[in-house]
Amino acid sequence: MKKVLIPTKLDKVVAKILGDAGFEVVQVPDKPVLDLAKENADAQVVIVRSEKVTPEVMDQLPDLKLVVRAGAGYDNIDTKYARRRNVDVMNTPGANSNAVAEEVVALALAAYRKLVPADESTRAGKWEKSKFMGHEITGKTLGILGLGNIGRLLAKRVSGFDMTILAFDPVLSADMAKSLGVKLCSVEEIFSQADIISLHIPENDATRGMVNAKLLSLMKKGAMLINCARAGIVDEEAIRAVKAEKELIYCNDVYKKDAEGPKSVADIADIMLPHLGASTKEANFLAAKRAADQTVAYFADGVTTCVVNKGVPDGMDEKYQTLASLLAGVSAAYLGADAQIARVETSFYGKLHQFGKWMLAPITAGICKTFDPYLGAKDALDFLKSRGIEMIDRAVDDEKHYGESVTIDLITNKDTVSVRGTITENRMMLSRINNYDKLYLELSGNNLFVEYKDATGIIGKIASILGANSINIIDIRAPQDLERSSSLAVIKTNVAVPADLIDRIREEVKAEKAFSFSC
Repeated sequence: MKKVLIPTKLDKVVAKILGDAGFEVVQVPDKPVLDLAKENADAQVVIVRSEKVTPEVMDQLPDLKLVVRAGAGYDNIDTKYARRRNVDVMNTPGANSNAVAEEVVALALAAYRKLVPADESTRAGKWEKSKFMGHEITGKTLGILGLGNIGRLLAKRVSGFDMTILAFDPVLSADMAKSLGVKLCSVEEIFSQADIISLHIPENDATRGMVNAKLLSLMKKGAMLINCARAGIVDEEAIRAVKAEKELIYCNDVYKKDAEGPKSVADIADIMLPHLGASTKEANFLAAKRAADQTVAYFADGVTTCVVNKGVPDGMDEKYQTLASLLAGVSAAYLGADAQIARVETSFYGKLHQFGKWMLAPITAGICKTFDPYLGAKDALDFLKSRGIEMIDRAVDDEKHYGESVTIDLITNKDTVSVRGTITENRMMLSRINNYDKLYLELSGNNLFVEYKDATGIIGKIASILGANSINIIDIRAPQDLERSSSLAVIKTNVAVPADLIDRIREEVKAEKAFSFSC
């Protein structure tokens, strides 16, 4: 009989389903995970909500096979250490999505109608109707950053309010956006046009501090910002600096740490909740049921669909997964953040062709930073399909003698980019972008790409601008496309080139493309 530890207040359906399937269930909500693990060292499964599953916890469980996060996000679980221990980690994506979407609507209504202070005033015996004059959300413009499960449900839930919905998602096709009733926009357009902005993006290196002073300066006076995603994506000091001037309404449900004590946003949040996004009976029931069902299917039938930290098959060097992700990232950067990708085409040469499906998740993660590279091929295909993007793995001709290399093409309605790369002397190399062949750029560090019509002195101008801003050049590659009479300068620098400096370089040399990519 397999033992399951549940150190959290999950709906009782989890114990019923597991018990009926022959599992021994130990559910103690108020006991620390580590203590529960020490007392039940023979357990094979741990199911948690927000409780942390650290290496120390896993080391107490020598027979551990599976950790299940009853919810979507799993940054409370050390997935890499779990992989080293050969422990699979699962999540239950979508179980909490409707609860969070409804919470956003509730926050918007409560903030616009000033329900919280009005309640406090009325309970105190006052009658201050004029003080609490509010706004209606009907007819307003809603901006949604991230159209995953939650973002899509939010768009659907507010449809009855006749709102104009603007959305940003780096991997959503125009056709899919149309079917969802949203208009794809840049982040800057959303912050300048929306009356209400709701964040539904993960926190990672690309999004940390994303909502900064520059974006906040674009907001309308009296606009509302709602964060039910992750605390780190918002620069609190930037909000503090503009709140009074912009009359900004800020609603918050996420914190750096879920615990009692003073909260850093207390002085700037109009409404702040104790991370209630997933706290509905319905969401708790659904997350519990899915966690139990997935656990049973995992052991009974070997179903690993929701495993988020899958390894690699025998004979495959996992560095090629990293290479594929970086190549996809360069391709996406070349097209630009506003590109609406319609199709992804891949070619895996040499021995890599048999491992093509293991590259799909890293490629998807390279295109979209919100996708987890540890997910499987089916997850990647489902993710791309949900955004209206077709994935095609092409047959290859190994007589071209490309060795073990990867080619990735991203196609939009307006533009196409094709890149190829390989691993040489244990280094990940970008060998081609479109017709810029023999590039041989090591994918490491900070890289500035500038594409321009052939002209003399361009590289000198770029180098001069970088030098004037104390940015050192480490390496330069400058292949030509003779058919188009254009050149591509790829300059490796000691630090990342700031966005405003890239804009200046683009203007100074009349570049067709200018972007940075850091590895």
